[in-house]
Amino acid sequence: MSCIARTETARISPAAASRLLLAIIAAASLAACAQSPVGRQKADLATTSRQAAVERPHRVAALHPRPISRARAPEATGEARQASHGLASFYSDTETASGEKFDRNELTAAHPSLPFGTKLRVTDVSSGRFVTVRVNDRGPFVRGRVVDISPSAAEALGMVDKGITNVRLDVVQ
Repeated sequence: MSCIARTETARISPAAASRLLLAIIAAASLAACAQSPVGRQKADLATTSRQAAVERPHRVAALHPRPISRARAPEATGEARQASHGLASFYSDTETASGEKFDRNELTAAHPSLPFGTKLRVTDVSSGRFVTVRVNDRGPFVRGRVVDISPSAAEALGMVDKGITNVRLDVVQ
């Protein structure tokens, strides 16, 4: 057999060539994914201990420009302790972070760090009006705001028309 005859019989069909090219591209992309920085980051995370993850608590305050003062439960003397000053707004939602259904007629609030069930006295600094609310949600997620209150609590404070108001928060229970 001549040299010319052998080269003609060894030709690959266009369909087989495209399948071979597709297989090479797939193998190259898989190899590139295995060496990507994301793959290395996941490998680094797998080597860290569970203890290190426990020592870094979730911080909702990272959304705010400055740390939020953490309020503690009042002592047995029954006196209220001041939690913070800032802007309050009101909101409506369908479900809360605590899992209970949102009721616009209840006196409830959303606070970024206080435990669910904490009673807060929210006082409008300009008018002196106050209302006691129960924390059952997380928020607000707007910079500069310290609490979101339910529409009924906003009506009690007289802030529905304003939308936001300057408040003082005191932990009651």
